[in-house]
Amino acid sequence: MHTLISSAIPSAAIDATSPALFRKFMTTTSAPGRSKHFSLPNLLTYGRVAAVPIVVGLLYWPEKDWARWAALGVFAIAAITDFFDGYLARAWQQQSLMGRMLDPIADKLIVSACLLMLAADGAIGGWSLAAAVIILCREILVSGLREFLAGLRVSMPVSAVGKWKTTMQLLAIGFLIAGPAGEKVLPGTEMIGLTLLWISAILTMYSGWDYLKAGLKHVAEE
Repeated sequence: MHTLISSAIPSAAIDATSPALFRKFMTTTSAPGRSKHFSLPNLLTYGRVAAVPIVVGLLYWPEKDWARWAALGVFAIAAITDFFDGYLARAWQQQSLMGRMLDPIADKLIVSACLLMLAADGAIGGWSLAAAVIILCREILVSGLREFLAGLRVSMPVSAVGKWKTTMQLLAIGFLIAGPAGEKVLPGTEMIGLTLLWISAILTMYSGWDYLKAGLKHVAEE
């Protein structure tokens, strides 16, 4: 009886602890016809897009501590998914055109929306508005360059500086969302946020110049 059971069960099913087998299982045992659009990495990206109106709505009550903490919580979860969606897509070999398209768009949406709301409630003001303008202008520039290079069938991968830029932006916005509510827990919260905002603006200009050089190079070749 034991022999019959052993022969009926594939050996791969017994070794369920194998990491390679687990990755293969995740990519090959989905329901028939299931679209890659609904893979877990893409669902995380969709969730980041859905978080934008929630954070914006909560920031309409900046004077309420509970609203700031709630906005920070939603924003933090969205920022964490920015790492995991790409990591899981690569680890489970679930990369898709939808994910490649929507991932950078989701980042730009949440960063741009939060910067506008923080400028509106005064969390970003004075000379620090220049840092926010630099960040927004760079995002528009890079989006235009990506569209131009896509017409030439030239890919423009994210650079290491670009990844650090995104990290600094998310950290800066997180501190600024906490704002006055955060000051009650960690004095200097707003100053930390503004400092990180300027650091991210500098990295933004540097990475933006790299993208611009790449675009101009292909224009010259044309």
